[in-house]
Amino acid sequence: MPQPRPATFSIVARDHDTDTVGVAVHSKFISVGSVVPFVSADAGAIATQSFANVAYGPAGLALLRDGESAEAVIEQLTAADDEAASRQVGVIGQDGSVAAFTGDECFDYAGDIQGENYSVQGNILVSEETLTAMAAAFEETTGGLPEKLLAALHAGNDAGGDKRGEQSAAMYIAKPEGGYDGGNDRWVDVRVDDHETPIDELERVFRLYDITLLSRAAPEETRELAGETAQEVSETLAAMGLYDGTPDETFAADEREALEQFRGLNNFENHDLAVIEDALARGWDAASGSGEKRLVNALWHGLSRLDRV
Repeated sequence: MPQPRPATFSIVARDHDTDTVGVAVHSKFISVGSVVPFVSADAGAIATQSFANVAYGPAGLALLRDGESAEAVIEQLTAADDEAASRQVGVIGQDGSVAAFTGDECFDYAGDIQGENYSVQGNILVSEETLTAMAAAFEETTGGLPEKLLAALHAGNDAGGDKRGEQSAAMYIAKPEGGYDGGNDRWVDVRVDDHETPIDELERVFRLYDITLLSRAAPEETRELAGETAQEVSETLAAMGLYDGTPDETFAADEREALEQFRGLNNFENHDLAVIEDALARGWDAASGSGEKRLVNALWHGLSRLDRV
């Protein structure tokens, strides 16, 4: 039976400073995260798409692990594949080597661009501008690898993206012992399988994931909530049924007890209560939304000043 093609745009990239490597991908294709990205902290990252040969993932990672360069990996994978002309693949090794392959039978527009520590590739795109925008965004965005990958997806989509529209997106980043409780290398693993604006939703889910599962360096000093921000936070906690006092511009024991309930309810225990309060104080004005959504968004903005560890 003919198989649907995960026509898409993706980026494979690494951050040498944080020892992270990953893939971010978007497509007009259901659950693209189940098909395209393959990542291992001790090897590198692979994105296989356009009538994807998912065997490229584990086979390519094994070759990278054995010391083959990204270029050699692609040569070996495509040489053994009778349908290579319809495939597209991007590869980056933990050694910094990077390469991509776009088969002659991939649907237009199809192409790829490589730069230092990244490769972007896509097919069935509106135009090449999707790829050039992704490359520029990756190079120009500050912050960690998650921010740079998300910026590349947003830029590619804004420049035209998949000519068929939007449906799913994913981001998968590996880091040695970066997974839950250090038990594996699955540092960031977020997916949106079916959504009208999947990249926006992917970023929302990642921010929640970031607050809940990723660790930050301890701050040298923390701020307490006060003034109008304190009152608005207390009003939000009251609306959630966590605080039964009268919200005002002070934030004392009762308000902190409500904030502690909020912290536990949302599994934010990897941050001390004082760090949670500090993040709200610093991030409230930058946060969008209302109610609990704004609380979570403010936390992410406030924690962003601290390096991930």
